[in-house]
Amino acid sequence: MKLLIIGAAGMVGRRLAENILKTGKLGDKPVDALTAFDVFPADLSSTDAIAVKVLSGDIADRATVDGLVADRPDVIFHLAAIVSGEAEADFDKGYAINMDGTRHLFEAIRAQGPDYHPRVVYTSSIAVFGAPFEEKITDTFITAPMTSYGAQKMIGELLLNDYSRKGFFDGVGIRLPTIVVRPGKPNKAASGFFSGIIREPLAGMDAELPVEDDVRHWFASPDAAVGFLLHAATMGTAQLGVRRCLTMPGLSLTISEVLDALREVAGADAVARVKRVPNETIRTIVAGWPTDFSPERALAAGFTADPDFQSIIRAHIRDTADAAG
Repeated sequence: MKLLIIGAAGMVGRRLAENILKTGKLGDKPVDALTAFDVFPADLSSTDAIAVKVLSGDIADRATVDGLVADRPDVIFHLAAIVSGEAEADFDKGYAINMDGTRHLFEAIRAQGPDYHPRVVYTSSIAVFGAPFEEKITDTFITAPMTSYGAQKMIGELLLNDYSRKGFFDGVGIRLPTIVVRPGKPNKAASGFFSGIIREPLAGMDAELPVEDDVRHWFASPDAAVGFLLHAATMGTAQLGVRRCLTMPGLSLTISEVLDALREVAGADAVARVKRVPNETIRTIVAGWPTDFSPERALAAGFTADPDFQSIIRAHIRDTADAAG
């Protein structure tokens, strides 16, 4: 089996690749080749069982994308995107990467002809939903994004549905919760502070909190995100019909509840490192996101969520210790 991961140098893409390289398979099928693509090279190497090809380039360039698909991978994971804050700040770049890049990929697959029918796993976002929100967003709630990033992801969902309906590929779209705790340095995502208020205090550093303590949000761990991707790549799709995109399960918590979990795991000193620094731009973006879901279709399809936020924090602590050797 041949796999292609677009966005393989990102946190979730790298974890996905590492999981596959460690197990040597996808579901119950052995993997013998993996192509890892991103805007810069992913830090991945071949194993005895799997030949890894690391490539870098611009997904907004159609010729580049055609080259990625030329090997006819059996499963394509499309994780590459300009994140929410950057997509809002740079309108042209957001649409070039998030919309045009996705269309290039789908068209490159179609150009291979009717005898090529890969599984395509597309990472979308809860940003496809817009206010006014129900208390819990159900599977039938209208998608009406209030940000450029959300609009770009929504266009990708519509394309995925239509290209799958036409039989060009077998697509599954997964709307990811905000993934925490992200390791490393902050990125330009408006949601980045959700990781920062855990990651930095655990490392003995101060973190800025730009929103109020009563702000509620929808979370999942990096491990849960990898689990979503693996399941989306191997599940049967007949149950999805023409609605190929699913809201992933997660945890709905306020900032206050997140900090309570941090206090329980790491103590009051860690919580004291979180400093209230209001940021109106971030507050406005976050206010346009839904806060709680009832993801019945995803649960019925076999996707599973984290048990609690304390588990997410403890997993980050373990990952940090493992990375330190």
